Amino acid sequence: MDWIVGIYNYRMVRPYVPLFLEGIGATIWIASVCLVLSILFGTALALARSSRRGIVWRPVAAYTQFVRSTPLLVQIFLIYHAIPLVMANPRLIGDTASGIIALTIHTSPYMAEIIRAGIASIPQGQSEAAMSVGMSYRQRMIHVVLPQAFANIAPPMLGQMAVLVKDTSLLSLIAVFELVSAGMTLMSERIAPNEAFITIAFSYLVIYFAMLVVTTKVQRRLGGAAWRAG
Repeated sequence: MDWIVGIYNYRMVRPYVPLFLEGIGATIWIASVCLVLSILFGTALALARSSRRGIVWRPVAAYTQFVRSTPLLVQIFLIYHAIPLVMANPRLIGDTASGIIALTIHTSPYMAEIIRAGIASIPQGQSEAAMSVGMSYRQRMIHVVLPQAFANIAPPMLGQMAVLVKDTSLLSLIAVFELVSAGMTLMSERIAPNEAFITIAFSYLVIYFAMLVVTTKVQRRLGGAAWRAG
């Protein structure tokens, strides 16, 4: 056991467990808000990207390429420093809100491409059948296409969710408290990099497995009998 303590002194971490739990909660909360917003915006972008009108899909394509070609850290700092310049009262938007806006802007195009692929995977006959019974475009999307599309894209969406959770670590650079911030507190106060980073890594692993369980249940619910048969 001595060699384990030499690598990872759990006694040193014990007093910081509440701080790490707070960091985990903050990370999950930030990631959840960004996930919901990016799915909403991503769905809108996916529908716009699927349009045949150039005036609709070209700006979305340009936005997607811009996000993909610039680092997330640069985007975070641009949003963080740009908001105070354009707002009359910059205090209305705090550090956490700036981070959420930046992560949502960054994640939405990736979600849009995943959702667009899910929509494309639905046979055209499904939409035509819904149209034949008098459903409007909005009704077809809400009741027929999107539920099946989200069931099909659960695995890649889980991967993007995992990336989003890990991306929240960059918000510590703009003074947003989350999981990495808790680890940095431990490292700075106790000079214990092993204990700090191993605990951070383990915490992210726990969050990922929790997301895996939730995603599997959602996919089973959306997929219904077809998912169980597969």
